[in-house]
Amino acid sequence: MDAPARVLVADDEEDIRHLVALAVGTAGCTVVAAVADGAQALTVARAERPDLVVLDVSMPEATGLEVCLALRADPATADCQVLLLSAGASPDDVARGLATGADAYLPKPFTVAGLVRQVQLLTAEHRA
Repeated sequence: MDAPARVLVADDEEDIRHLVALAVGTAGCTVVAAVADGAQALTVARAERPDLVVLDVSMPEATGLEVCLALRADPATADCQVLLLSAGASPDDVARGLATGADAYLPKPFTVAGLVRQVQLLTAEHRA
């Protein structure tokens, strides 16, 4: 049996980080780290090379959009899946997020069930 997909969680709100980590576990994945800013997210992603990175769009040091662009530009992390979480739910917000190379965009507030399903979808190839 394959090891569970490895997931990095990055959100500046502690409660959201905890909620996302719980959802990741419920989805059958392992949280490699849960960090509070974009710079930490990029450092950990380059070191750990997770299968999925869950990024809040609005974070200090570097936004989720900036982190996503940096992940895509680095051959070592270009193939990891990226899920953006954001309070911005307009079509323009979603389009801007997906234009950075994100694989999916989930507006806040989200349901835990919806997040679990999205994590499962994005890590399905790893579990196959």
